[in-house]
Amino acid sequence: MLFTRGVSRISRTCYCRRKWAFSSLRNNEQQLVQHDNQFLFTLRSSEEVWRFRAIHSLVSSALSGVGQQAHDQSSSVIEERLDPFSLVADELSILANNLRSKVVAEVPKLATAAEHFFKMGVEGKRFRPMVLLLMATALNVPMSVQPAAATVDILPTELRSRHQCLAEITEMIHVASLCHDDVLDDADTRRGIGSLNFVMGNKIAVLTGDFLLSRACLALASLKNTEVVTLMATAVQHLVNGETMQMTTKVDQHYNMEYYMQKTYYKTASLISNSCKAIALLAGQTAEVSILAYEYGKNLGLAYQLIDDILDFTGTTTSLGKGSLSDIHHGIITAPILFAMEEFPELRAVVDRGFDNPANVDLALEYLGKSRGIQRTRELAIKRANLASSAIDSLPKNDDDSVQESRRALVELPQRIITRTK
Repeated sequence: MLFTRGVSRISRTCYCRRKWAFSSLRNNEQQLVQHDNQFLFTLRSSEEVWRFRAIHSLVSSALSGVGQQAHDQSSSVIEERLDPFSLVADELSILANNLRSKVVAEVPKLATAAEHFFKMGVEGKRFRPMVLLLMATALNVPMSVQPAAATVDILPTELRSRHQCLAEITEMIHVASLCHDDVLDDADTRRGIGSLNFVMGNKIAVLTGDFLLSRACLALASLKNTEVVTLMATAVQHLVNGETMQMTTKVDQHYNMEYYMQKTYYKTASLISNSCKAIALLAGQTAEVSILAYEYGKNLGLAYQLIDDILDFTGTTTSLGKGSLSDIHHGIITAPILFAMEEFPELRAVVDRGFDNPANVDLALEYLGKSRGIQRTRELAIKRANLASSAIDSLPKNDDDSVQESRRALVELPQRIITRTK
């Protein structure tokens, strides 16, 4: 698979962003070719670009054109992009209504808080439910055994209802983690609106997260599948592990890419990977199929977070729905900085000093701007995206049109992720 993409440096609305953008754009017609893989990166700029708006326009244009690629799926080339959300749009609307009914609470203040991220218009992308519903259709292959704990044959409609329930459970767990994370990060925005802790206070935000987890547990128990319960409980444990790793990182671990990727798996990829595997288990699929579903979710989640790491440097507060440069201001070292430190070891001294001083942020951005940190992070995201797509290609053959369409959407989704700009 060959992906050709442009790489651009992004300017910021503050002085340090503009300085970084000028540093990155000043060399005309630079070409960076990495000989040990198939990715070609070309950087073009103009010395006549002196105003911030011009820089921003140039870079935004470059980003919008990134990512024209071809993926070979079962010896055929995907000729047109498929919107994965469109295939399950009706189900996602039903799911949104179900979630709103599931988070109703007896205590008025808790009810208001629980609805905060499920209200119409602020439900978020519903990315995880979309993936799980597509996976459920993509795994519509002959079952090796009847689904666990079933005393009678489960009709396709009933199995679909169980899969929809799992998608709702996953979304409740995800939103609960957001409530808790925003308290830990002292965030004031989420999904383009005020974060729950900012609007109603830390105590209510924590209790709301707990309440959503309890609702998820009740729904999980209704599935009556102990293996699925174990998977989802493990995902919740991993969320806690990952957040704790981020808070208590030792100095050596702070600069270790392997440690960073493990933390990223816990915080971002474990929930979607274990949920994908749970979809397969509920359908009574083989261990091999279940592992492929898990691998898809794991690599999709890692690719998603790696692009998030890039966007924290290249995005804007408006596009992200939260503050840009959020990680570095909180002292969180992500992949772009880790890669930049490999090229410029002196950057470590800057990181060691912390980022309370804006001058240190400026200096770190300057090093990042002249390094390949952003590019190498994108390369790693592409690798993970391709592994996710390969997992779907490895599923047992099925000529059913709906199965093929869902698999095509799942193959396309990782490629969309690595080219997103928000």
